[in-house]
Amino acid sequence: MLVDELKSIVGTSGWTSDPDELLPHLTEWRDVFHGETLLMVSPGSTEQVSAVIRACAAGNTAVVPQGGNTGLCGGAIPDQTGQQVLLSLSRMNAIRCVSPNDFSMIVEAGCILADVQAAARQAARFFPLSLAAEGTCQIGGNLSTNAGGINVLRYGNARDQVLGLEVVLADGTIWNGLRGLRKDTAGYDIKHLFIGSEGTLGVITAANLRLYPEVRESQTAMIAVNSPQHAVDLLVELRGSLADQLQAFELIPSRAIRYLRRHMSALRMPFTDDYPWYVLLESSLGDDAQTLESALAAALEKRLGVDAVVAKNVSEQEGLWRIRHSISEVQKFEGVSLKHDVSVPLGKIGAFIEAAEAAVLKLMPDARIVAFGHIGDGNVHFNISQPKSWEGDRFREKAASLSNVVYEIVSSLQGSISAEHGIGQLKRELLKQYRGEEEIAVMKSIKAALDPGNILNPGKVL
Repeated sequence: MLVDELKSIVGTSGWTSDPDELLPHLTEWRDVFHGETLLMVSPGSTEQVSAVIRACAAGNTAVVPQGGNTGLCGGAIPDQTGQQVLLSLSRMNAIRCVSPNDFSMIVEAGCILADVQAAARQAARFFPLSLAAEGTCQIGGNLSTNAGGINVLRYGNARDQVLGLEVVLADGTIWNGLRGLRKDTAGYDIKHLFIGSEGTLGVITAANLRLYPEVRESQTAMIAVNSPQHAVDLLVELRGSLADQLQAFELIPSRAIRYLRRHMSALRMPFTDDYPWYVLLESSLGDDAQTLESALAAALEKRLGVDAVVAKNVSEQEGLWRIRHSISEVQKFEGVSLKHDVSVPLGKIGAFIEAAEAAVLKLMPDARIVAFGHIGDGNVHFNISQPKSWEGDRFREKAASLSNVVYEIVSSLQGSISAEHGIGQLKRELLKQYRGEEEIAVMKSIKAALDPGNILNPGKVL
């Protein structure tokens, strides 16, 4: 029997069927997707992952890989048949090695992102991937969705932080591609097939990650601006004066600040006056605060912003970033929130937000729009909170029509319906709508070649 075989493979501490233990693994944090599982296994090694997948392949049983389960698209949740095996990577959490001289480190897929960052700091190095869920998300999940985060402007997405991978394929074969090379043109660079594939092509078990010189000092500032277009113009101006030292550039709307004041009053707001929009930026210009302040003063003189605050110490820096990282959480207190993780070309961000707001408010005049995100790389989280006078269920009934107008505007601007959260179950049908037949056919060909039995995370992405 498959269940007995799987229990034998992972040992007594590597599986559970207890409903209470399974509960947090069978739904994602927004409580949108729910599933059931035949058994949850938590292998302790790559060899055990291989054996689990080989056994499931022989039994024609689907496997759903799961990391920290912080995703928003249902990509790590099994279906409701109760016949899929949930494969948790949480026990594979070793930092295998850190190589400061090579500016690299090899970590297992179940490592918490914050622990990866800490291991790099201990070696006087810097790992730049950073996002709000870094205290619970796992690096394997980050890579499987090609996560973005706040530092994409300078360092790129998760994909750009990977030198090599170790992956278990659909038949249980272990591919060891952990080479830490910066240059390697010997054939196809197949690691990129697995990054962003959401566990549908193979299970990432370890990664060789790129490290950078330690950022000894950084400067953080918040700037009030009149519009998203002014924020884009400010970004262009500061990239000219600060060059590649500008590593984060986040857009925050006034509604998000009002939510935070209402529900998280302990947070300290940097401005007493209310402004329409805000930018939160970080620059790694060392301790040369004068350079940043001079650049901001010049920008304000050109009327690209109306006010600015520069953090004077680490405590103030952390306080400003708490504001940004609390936006997703605080929306829960305002009822149902419809999420749109989209990207458009940088120069079209202002046009997108203006057009999308107008289209949504035409359909639902009382809708409350919270558009924020990583403006430095074109990624906008265009979220819509339910009207104050509406019930949540009534708002959910209108979700499809609201999303359609948002995605149509994204498409008209040559943007993407998914910037950093992935496709999962949530956007599976949308992918067919907004990607051409030829592109979908290529994806299906790759899936058929690597997973002919369709046992790896079926029903996700495609």
